[in-house]
Amino acid sequence: MSIDRPHVRYSRDRREFLSNSFCGIGSLALASMLHDDRLRAATGTNPLVARPGNFPPRATSVIFLFMAGGPSHLETFDPKPLLNRLDGQVTPAEFGEVKYQVVNRDSKLLRTKRTFRRYGQSGIEVSDLFPHLAERIDDISVVRSCYGDMVVHSAAQYELFSGRVVPGYPSMGAWSVFGLGSESQSLPSYVVMPDPRGALEAGQPMYAHGFLPAIYQPTMFRTRGAPVMNLDLPSGIAPSERQATIELIRRLNEVTLDPNDRERAARINSYDLAFRMQTEAPEVFDLSRETQETLDLYGVGVEPTDDYGRRCLLARRLVEQGVRFTVVVSGGGAAKDQWDAHSDIEENHLRMAARTDRPVAALLADLRRRGLLDSTLVLWGGEFGRSPAAQGGRGRDHHNLGFSMWLAGGGVQGGRVVGATDPIGLRAVEQPYHFRDLHATILHLLGLDQDLLTFPHLGRDERLTLVNGKLIEEIL
Repeated sequence: MSIDRPHVRYSRDRREFLSNSFCGIGSLALASMLHDDRLRAATGTNPLVARPGNFPPRATSVIFLFMAGGPSHLETFDPKPLLNRLDGQVTPAEFGEVKYQVVNRDSKLLRTKRTFRRYGQSGIEVSDLFPHLAERIDDISVVRSCYGDMVVHSAAQYELFSGRVVPGYPSMGAWSVFGLGSESQSLPSYVVMPDPRGALEAGQPMYAHGFLPAIYQPTMFRTRGAPVMNLDLPSGIAPSERQATIELIRRLNEVTLDPNDRERAARINSYDLAFRMQTEAPEVFDLSRETQETLDLYGVGVEPTDDYGRRCLLARRLVEQGVRFTVVVSGGGAAKDQWDAHSDIEENHLRMAARTDRPVAALLADLRRRGLLDSTLVLWGGEFGRSPAAQGGRGRDHHNLGFSMWLAGGGVQGGRVVGATDPIGLRAVEQPYHFRDLHATILHLLGLDQDLLTFPHLGRDERLTLVNGKLIEEIL
């Protein structure tokens, strides 16, 4: 029995077959010759190809200045005159009871020795810890009413980055790259620059990709020496030979590539990225290409700003090259080398601020003058604040119920203060914003809808903001 297929017309001869096939074969040849990431993305070999968000973005890149250990809101951006007047007294009953690691109901309130002044046209109050940053305050929106759920470092750090208090969930950096891909073809899309003084309590899992495909994991730059090892091409091998080898490996892998095999696609992409980094990244890492004026601006070459200044300057250079998400960590190792001021709040914060104030202010100024601040969202803060009551007489305990973070650039209105803690800085009482609200705002500024940015995991469509986050609309 014959089957009638009126909609199918076969070529009548070889000439007609070649004519009909010309466009398709030509496109394959063109893609092969150009090796263009966007063309190859159709085969699934480059999951990091840049793609549009859900709506036009205000920011295309994020730099998170992570002050690890928990900087005190009371010594930085949230002055409390009443706390100073109640110095040495127990917390009045009307403020309620709070559970801490060490501080208890008998602990005495501790005044701050810092002085605050109003700066800029906005008149925002800034501590004398940050004389350089105070000059950039009109670029900044301070959120004084942040809060989280955990009062221990590891769980609070997980929540800050992933919205969950346990490891295994994707960080906001991984989610951002998952949603948007990468604008850079020669550098990683998501970079973390740790503090050279040591690891943090939550370790690398706080930055990680969790259950997202491995292609979205962060690249951890080295803390000393060259940020990435083995960037030099092998001795005696020409770049063209190296490129031919990488291309052969890619083609062999693609022959048997399952379109659904994300892990293998990530590995294929890593070979291409490694080669491009060998040829292009050394120039990005070479800070000697900067003018002396720029190096001086960041405090490179002088102490105590040299280390953090170098990393902030590198963050700016990464943004210029299209890196999507960069984390620059201040604090690592022992508590005294973090913003974790248990024993002496004055000594700790004077030292930590001295390392970071000038570089952070320089980053904002440098982004502004290069026309990058409008497209780069800068976030500053830690996993919690510090307690109004004293620990051991001169220190402050962990405090998650109300603290300050700030944002600048990338669609954020500068010169604003949002929310407030109570008169002694104990709780966020006006316009309180949880970490998930911060995450929702970051995604929104990147052009991503928190409800649409999901990934199936264990039978559920997971997202960064858990159930829902509200936008910090006052700063947009």
